[in-house]
Amino acid sequence: MTDILLINPNTTQSITDLVLKTARRFAAKDTKLRAVTGAFGPRYIASRVAYAIAGHAAVDAFANDRGRKDAVVLACFGDPGLAALKEIAKVPVVGMADASILQACAVGNRFSIVTGGERWQSMLEEFVTSQGLSSRLASIRTVAPTGADIARNPKAAMALLARGCAACVREDGADVVILGGAGLAGLAARLKSAVDAPVLDGVACAIAMAEALARQKPAKAKIGALALPAPVDSVGLSPALAKLLSS
Repeated sequence: MTDILLINPNTTQSITDLVLKTARRFAAKDTKLRAVTGAFGPRYIASRVAYAIAGHAAVDAFANDRGRKDAVVLACFGDPGLAALKEIAKVPVVGMADASILQACAVGNRFSIVTGGERWQSMLEEFVTSQGLSSRLASIRTVAPTGADIARNPKAAMALLARGCAACVREDGADVVILGGAGLAGLAARLKSAVDAPVLDGVACAIAMAEALARQKPAKAKIGALALPAPVDSVGLSPALAKLLSS
């Protein structure tokens, strides 16, 4: 039995429910999934300030979770707080965006990302650059509705998403397209017939990587950038997060 915790760092419970439902479609039968929602912050992450707050919310959610977990999935495409979670957690932590771009590179030479919300174009370009994979990026295309809007009414956005994914292949030279965003979870399968290249689901990518790492049970680094940080005192944090940072 593998236990995986999914953390949705925004505060929309319906997005958490969607991600969990999609994750269960892709997870192995012996994988047990749980999901938690950010306790504070924006309903949906569509700006840098919201992204910064979501990073705090993600670490806070991790600190407040008391369940057993063999791995953690950060269920937000863009991975706010991913490095911090990797530093503080003793189990593997997988981000949707990180897992997706790594698996896209395994499928093809160049990848594109299609997501909702125009601000995400520059934010995801910066993310891909930070992961050292900008040379593999063909393009990032966004549609006008945010991921939250798409989650509320996916049928209305399917044509826009299909055109965006098809353009990535035909115009931008992508070998594989990632459908990014927690609000777009589960839609990749519905777009495959409209795109002349593989379309990856961010949730599926993250679950596959989390399961693989959980089975390997890698040891926590004792030194280096992702070793546990030195204990610190804090002010104004939740009791659980303050305790985690001080231990």
